[in-house]
Amino acid sequence: MRSSPGTHVWLLVIAFTSVVIALSSDGLDHYLLHRNSSNLYQLSHHPVRALLGSAFWIEDPADFALYAVLFELFHAQVERWLGTLRWLVTVATAHIAATLISQKVVLEAIQDHDVSRSMAHVVDIGVSYGLAASVGILTYRIRWPWRWLYLAGTVAFFAVPLCTNHTYTDLGHAISLAIGLAFWPLTRGVGPPGKSVAGQPPPRAHWLRGRRPPRGRGGAR
Repeated sequence: MRSSPGTHVWLLVIAFTSVVIALSSDGLDHYLLHRNSSNLYQLSHHPVRALLGSAFWIEDPADFALYAVLFELFHAQVERWLGTLRWLVTVATAHIAATLISQKVVLEAIQDHDVSRSMAHVVDIGVSYGLAASVGILTYRIRWPWRWLYLAGTVAFFAVPLCTNHTYTDLGHAISLAIGLAFWPLTRGVGPPGKSVAGQPPPRAHWLRGRRPPRGRGGAR
């Protein structure tokens, strides 16, 4: 947990909000979820709260266990590998960009009368956009040739729903995955699995640094 503090703090907040939803009445949980949604209405009236709040709630508290596993498999791995700052930049960019772009598509669909105006008030919360970004950037952590297999599987996982369901959520997932893949420059200078970061000595050499060389019988060299 100390090697991936951002992941576990995020998970702790989601655990708290999930308990709140689980213990709330039907009316209160409906209010909380809509208040923290990043739908068109909330984005137009409370953009900062909508973008930030939507990243810390899940609609069904029963899904928390699944998200805990996914956070450990993807977010924690990326944060340990790249560091908290680079991980946070990746997931925050994906969450914000995917939300804004997908909701822009919803707005245009409403204006074209392709969907009901009630779509501006739907519950749009969750952590899946940031998770998709971590799934994407984790591609560069995997050794060849398994990287291609992983990449093909993740693209298929997100592309098939987008092509079959055509929902704004599926679009957001695809955008987030693409952002994660596009952030490959953040992985430069970070060593492959099992090796130290480029330009840094291995742990033993780092431990030995600063020790005086052994003296021979003839004195200092």
